[in-house]
Amino acid sequence: MTSIRAEAIRVAYESQTIIDELSTTIPKGKITTIIGSNGCGKSTLLKALTRILPIQKGMVYLDGLAINQLPTKKVAKKLALLPQVLEATEGISVYELVSYGRFPHQNGLGHLSNQDREKINWAMEVTQTTSYARLPVDDLSGGQRQRVWIAMALAQDTDIIFLDEPTTYLDLNHQLEVLELLKHLNETKQKTIVMVLHDVNLSARFSDYMIAMKKGQIYHHGSVSDIMTADILKEIFDIEGQLVQAPGKDYPILLTYDLLQ
Repeated sequence: MTSIRAEAIRVAYESQTIIDELSTTIPKGKITTIIGSNGCGKSTLLKALTRILPIQKGMVYLDGLAINQLPTKKVAKKLALLPQVLEATEGISVYELVSYGRFPHQNGLGHLSNQDREKINWAMEVTQTTSYARLPVDDLSGGQRQRVWIAMALAQDTDIIFLDEPTTYLDLNHQLEVLELLKHLNETKQKTIVMVLHDVNLSARFSDYMIAMKKGQIYHHGSVSDIMTADILKEIFDIEGQLVQAPGKDYPILLTYDLLQ
């Protein structure tokens, strides 16, 4: 099972440092959620771990090897990233978009092999997107479209899937559909899932492990019960929160909160 860790990394946009001296190890075979206020570095961390953004200092290791020294296709066979801002899909069918996930496994000719087609069909089946395989992606609802992008990541057939705000702009039922799908993939296919979420209650419900960030640093990390406390939420979000145990569950939820006075 693929492992990934960062050691004392620094990431900057031009002259502005976003992350500095940050170290973390992503638990294998678990669902990890990164929480924190806007601008704290959550998305930047995801992009640094997946080599989308270069790091100015430190190192990210993929299976013990420096990720910046590995061939791009080798990295793409081990991890997939679903970004927050998705590319335009005008004129692209669902099947075609999902097939893009097979690019790291293709030879120079770019033809789909029988194995490629098997992976594409499996990804569409598990995400329940097969019935609209020939439809244009742009004709789909937000929830359907998000499932198609997840199918593309699954077709890539990686051990680790990174997702940046996979529930953004989705209504309540589609949020649950997407997160329950990710939970199913984690439990049945042992996929390591790493995602950024704004909703701390969804994070608590669907995570095994949580990372709480503030000002480009990891302030706390641990189990859901370790992180979902009034003191930590106060420190991370500057709120006074009231938490209760979710009815019939083993994790706490944020019931209500107020701004710090």
